[in-house]
Amino acid sequence: MALNERRVIALILTVVLAGIALGGGVFVLSSVFKIIPADYLLYIYAAIWFIVAVIVSYFIGSLIRNRLGDVIGYDNASSISFVVRLIGYIIAFVGFFVLIRVSLGTALAAGGFAGLVLGLAAQDVLANIFGGIMIVISRPYKVGDRVTVSTWQYGLLAPTYPPKFFSNDFLIPGYTGTVTDISLLYTTIFTDDQIPVKIPNSIMIQAAIFIHNGEEKRKVRTKYEVSKDIDPDVLINVLKEKIKKLDFVIEEPSIKVLETTLNTYILGIDTICKTIYEEPPRSEIQKIVMRTVRELQTKTAAASDYNR
Repeated sequence: MALNERRVIALILTVVLAGIALGGGVFVLSSVFKIIPADYLLYIYAAIWFIVAVIVSYFIGSLIRNRLGDVIGYDNASSISFVVRLIGYIIAFVGFFVLIRVSLGTALAAGGFAGLVLGLAAQDVLANIFGGIMIVISRPYKVGDRVTVSTWQYGLLAPTYPPKFFSNDFLIPGYTGTVTDISLLYTTIFTDDQIPVKIPNSIMIQAAIFIHNGEEKRKVRTKYEVSKDIDPDVLINVLKEKIKKLDFVIEEPSIKVLETTLNTYILGIDTICKTIYEEPPRSEIQKIVMRTVRELQTKTAAASDYNR
């Protein structure tokens, strides 16, 4: 048994024993020392039960996820853990009303205005809970998936800073990383920037989710500013031959002139690559472009000197 599993079991036993000890202490204070009125005993016992049941349910869910992760897969174990925790919380809630001798139907019926106010106050929490349930049932993503999350609350952003070269490209704002946990309220994503982000499930259930995997194909766009001294047709033909030889390139690249300035023109290189990340292939393509441009500049300068 792994060390962390032993700690979880120890915590569960500690919480249960602490609850029993706390209940026994309350009983002694009430029956022997008469400090706590007997009328409050049921409510105190119910509160102790609720707290202990919620904590134990949480730890049992963690234990199941850690124990079954290597057997049925971490994503499936995480879903089972979610269901176990949800059932445990429901049992804790129902047990609370049973201990105070109030039926759940009576409690809901008697809530009235107070229940309405509480529901409005906790609507975000309830939305997160139901969002988590829908995520586990529909499984738009699972633990271990690398995803990009773009929420509907944010629109497309037109870049206005260099080196976009007056392009019409749009940026899709979002968080990209690996899903590490799906809890009752939040989905945790460990981003590519090595920062854990907790996103409410109510947001995740409405978001656009891009699922990445090892076989992913992406169009990588690279832009490069070239002096007009170099013939664009010659440069494009040379670049196509060199870029398509790269291991991660699937199809022949599409290269065209996007913009021109007084002394330069902007090349746009669209390449279909087998990659999860855009930066590594773009870096290799830029290296090839830089070397090729330098070679052609040298040849152009040599030819110019020869003609003189």
